[in-house]
Amino acid sequence: MAIDPITLLMFALIALLIFFMFRNGKKRQAAMQELQSGLRPGAEVMLQSGIFGTIDSVDEEDNKVTVRSGTSTFVVHRNAISQIVAPVDAPADVAAADLAPDDDPAFGERLANGNVDAGVADASDDVKNASDETIDRAANESDIERPDADNQGGEQTPKA
Repeated sequence: MAIDPITLLMFALIALLIFFMFRNGKKRQAAMQELQSGLRPGAEVMLQSGIFGTIDSVDEEDNKVTVRSGTSTFVVHRNAISQIVAPVDAPADVAAADLAPDDDPAFGERLANGNVDAGVADASDDVKNASDETIDRAANESDIERPDADNQGGEQTPKA
């Protein structure tokens, strides 16, 4: 008995669909576990209804969380919290310590001996020198006179 290629393709597609369903379920479960482990007093959270607040207390036995928002206090189920806005243990500080400081030069800045301020001064001097050279070159190539040059030789303009 030979298996039709179309039937074989259908079974492969069904197996692929089941594989992706299980994988997606595991990702959701891991994200939910991470959210639930981050529920500690002092953490800023957003409820599923869109209310932002700070966790006052967590009751593990009854799965209840006391959330303070402004002057109001709510007691909600743990699953009513949709995301943690600012965790109480700031892992951002730990991650920031691992990263190098942002000491990159700004656009157009040059560094001289690792000093950013000297790089700015050098860059402005380079621009000034380049503009002087451009004026000299233009004065030599045409009859344009340099503003600080003497009026010796050159063409005379008729007086009106």
